[in-house]
Amino acid sequence: MDGFAAIGTSGGRAERLRMRQGLFTGPTSGLAPGNVQANLVILPKDLANDFLRFAQANPRPCPVLGVTEAGEPHLPMLGEDLDLRTDLPRYRVWRHGELIDEPTDISQLWRDDLVGFAIGCSFSFEEALIENGIEVRHIACGCNVPMYRTNVDCVPAGVFHGKLVVSMRPMRPADAIRAVQITSRFPSVHGAPVHIGLPALIGIKDIAKPDYGDAVPVGEDELPVFWACGVTPQSVIASVKPAFCITHAPGSMLITDLRNARLAAL
Repeated sequence: MDGFAAIGTSGGRAERLRMRQGLFTGPTSGLAPGNVQANLVILPKDLANDFLRFAQANPRPCPVLGVTEAGEPHLPMLGEDLDLRTDLPRYRVWRHGELIDEPTDISQLWRDDLVGFAIGCSFSFEEALIENGIEVRHIACGCNVPMYRTNVDCVPAGVFHGKLVVSMRPMRPADAIRAVQITSRFPSVHGAPVHIGLPALIGIKDIAKPDYGDAVPVGEDELPVFWACGVTPQSVIASVKPAFCITHAPGSMLITDLRNARLAAL
């Protein structure tokens, strides 16, 4: 059953089992309301330390929720029976910085030297926006969130360097102000916006042509509001060109058993 998620579907483990069985391969925004979703990066062990340092130096786009031991595909601190090899709707496989495949299962590619990183996702704070009466446009449109490569440099660490990727949600000015207040309480899932309005200032030439995800309409009375995005590692991979790497496909996240409310800062 491919397609887009609707608010009100079942819990994290049930959704992971659907994906493990190949029954859902679409974007996960809106699935398992209340559950934390995560971006995924899987790298060989010899690159894992540099990537961890990169994530620590760039906590807005790369807030780390969990790291596996080498060769271990499970993250029990994030979910019962959670398996990084099978439990995402779709993956991306990279060789020397080139995207070569988008499988729904990476069991045959798994190796004893691979380390998995779960990185916080902005889908987690969307629930708080909706609860506060703020429309999340891509959910309303039934599509994936639009994401853009910017001209903003990430802080380099080891071999890793590259440009920041942002996700965008259009809002009226008053809602944008409220969204800053709401999402500031969720630093482990990207926190407050990094930019509001004037997309050209961060290198976005055409808001109607995202680099990842789907375009959404922006009203004349609305501002594009940009958050740091966990797809940033894919921009970095294109710059660094590691011999082998696996990530989530944009919009196709790992659904954990953690609850969003636990991530809210007081």
